[in-house]
Amino acid sequence: MATRKKSARTASRVSRVEVKAEGRAHSSSQHNGTIEPAKGKLGVMIPGMGAVATTFVAGVEAIRKGLAKPIGSLTQMGTVRLGKRTDGRSPKIKEFVPLAGLDDLVFTGWDIFEDNMYEAASKAGVLDQRLLDQLKPFLTSVKPRSAVFDHNYVKKIDGPNVKKGKTKMDLAEQLRDDIRDFKKTSGASRLITMWCGSTESYIEATAAHQSVKAFEKALRENDDMIAPSMIYAYASLMEGVPFANGAPNLTVDLPVMLELSRRNEAPICGKDFKTGQTLMKTILAPGFKARMLGLNGWFSTNILGNRDGEVLDDPGSFKTKEESKLSVLEHILQPELYPELYGDMYHKVRINYYPPRGDNKEGWDNIDIFGWLGYPMQIKVDFLCRDSILAAPIVLDLVLLVDLAKRCSQLRGLGIQEWLSFYFKSPMTAPGLYPEHDLFIQLMKLKNTLRHLKGEELITHLGLEYYD
Repeated sequence: MATRKKSARTASRVSRVEVKAEGRAHSSSQHNGTIEPAKGKLGVMIPGMGAVATTFVAGVEAIRKGLAKPIGSLTQMGTVRLGKRTDGRSPKIKEFVPLAGLDDLVFTGWDIFEDNMYEAASKAGVLDQRLLDQLKPFLTSVKPRSAVFDHNYVKKIDGPNVKKGKTKMDLAEQLRDDIRDFKKTSGASRLITMWCGSTESYIEATAAHQSVKAFEKALRENDDMIAPSMIYAYASLMEGVPFANGAPNLTVDLPVMLELSRRNEAPICGKDFKTGQTLMKTILAPGFKARMLGLNGWFSTNILGNRDGEVLDDPGSFKTKEESKLSVLEHILQPELYPELYGDMYHKVRINYYPPRGDNKEGWDNIDIFGWLGYPMQIKVDFLCRDSILAAPIVLDLVLLVDLAKRCSQLRGLGIQEWLSFYFKSPMTAPGLYPEHDLFIQLMKLKNTLRHLKGEELITHLGLEYYD
């Protein structure tokens, strides 16, 4: 397993940690660097004001007004155990680390359509109209800025609210102007960009993506391999603004973006929010592997009718999504280590656009497993989920935790925030390092990162000290 060699600058930010046992302290310095307080407003900038974005923003406002609870949000409802099980210390995460409060969030966004947040949320049809009407004054005030858009990357939709420029560098500069304007007019002291836009057509990295110098040259020359999401990422990172990618696009999963992220201490993470069907896979597959149950095949199909479904009806966009969804089982089950159990597994994923279903996606899974002496068994899952309802709390948690990373001296210069893999289908990692997809390992990684930042004992679940 190859890992990236850390620079002296990066290494100075990371304390060496040696885990001994559950309830035992790590051996090196307890110093956790510094975490700046979450003072002032946190500005959330969202490319793509569709179903996910409007469900997130409307949900935050509903929670602020006491009309709903933040169900599904780890930062708002989750706890973190500290010390031994016998210590009885399990504070809420939001009380353990200094996160921004919901009342401090302010919003803006970009979209190819001119609808404000209230109009967009009403058209998305995710939330009850009676709830939206109670939030109308606030949602109406959030209007989209004109978007960077390239029909070659998203072929199934088009809209009038689009920026014009002679070059892609011109478009990047316009986005940087938007970022500066929002920070000034909103009074935000800190910013984060959260990509909630459509899945772009599949591409692979080229020479243009290998360095800042090459990328800027490609921007000036209108290189076809520079996707709109990359222009947003470049503009944000150039302004020192962290960027989280909720789609399977390459976007920030490129050498140029890692270079910019580290240079400007603007954390990055992605890709592709872990919601419906893939969420279920990262719950079930670790269980099969833990019990050494074999897998012959896993057939997955989806129907959904929202804008995401319409976009994914294009083969190019579907290819990008397919690559993200197919990687999960291989990395969790590790067929190279367990060839008798997983070496011949067949994994198929399909997505079908079905307008009547709207945002209420349905995912069917047929899972053919085998057990003792090779005897076959089947599991069938029919998950009638609400895609944006599952995605919205992910957006909230990422906004708050990426902002925490930006304020933390140990994390902000690392670039990729792998400890946030919990939220993604296709987690970004250091070059040459395979991603961890197991939901439960991802959660342990996230909570241990928080413990480490606060100088608390890491939890390994060894527990031998209870029996000394």
